[in-house]
Amino acid sequence: MNEEALSGMTPEAYFDSLYEQDAELAKIERTIRDHDMPEISVEPGYGRLLTLLVGATGARSLLEIGALGGYSGVCLARGLPEGEGRLTSLELKPDFAKLASANLAAAGFGDRSETIVGAAADSLAKLEAEGRRFDFFFIDADKENYPVYLEYAIRLANPRAVIAADNTLLRGRTLNPSKQGPAVVAIREFNRIIATDPRLTSAHLPSYDGLALAMVKEGGFLGQRNR
Repeated sequence: MNEEALSGMTPEAYFDSLYEQDAELAKIERTIRDHDMPEISVEPGYGRLLTLLVGATGARSLLEIGALGGYSGVCLARGLPEGEGRLTSLELKPDFAKLASANLAAAGFGDRSETIVGAAADSLAKLEAEGRRFDFFFIDADKENYPVYLEYAIRLANPRAVIAADNTLLRGRTLNPSKQGPAVVAIREFNRIIATDPRLTSAHLPSYDGLALAMVKEGGFLGQRNR
């Protein structure tokens, strides 16, 4: 890569350029375009980070809130041990869920993944009633409900489970005081909770559109947030 090309690159574009194109993920992106779905999958750099984190933490049970076309689901599932573990994806729209399931199957994870269709808060309540527990959570759905999803994630967490959430900057709107829409207000509250909740150890990453990371402390999953 020449110096002229480097000078015009963002840090994210520079690091992405060091990796070869992922043919499987590129195919998923094409299926999303072909189905006229919004092209809002997790950024490639954060997709690689999800794979790394699942593998590094030894997570076996994964819960994804917001499946879209299966891009992030494949990134998550790639971190599972060979032949072990399971991904559960929650998706509001049946056509999105169908495509996500098909793409996960095409990537070799059909027998280790399930997609639950319906409003995520309702699905989370059912998972809690069933006594389900998870080692890793990825939140990338409707922004207005991020604080709700975070609270459910903590309650559904195994000890030291990791929670990741995308789009915490909302393309700069989070930082703009003139923006006071419901999604922006909810994300600001979510970001504050991630940073201050005593049940969590956390960090905020500012690259791309922002990513929040948190680990549920030992015992933190047993109690409600102090108010």
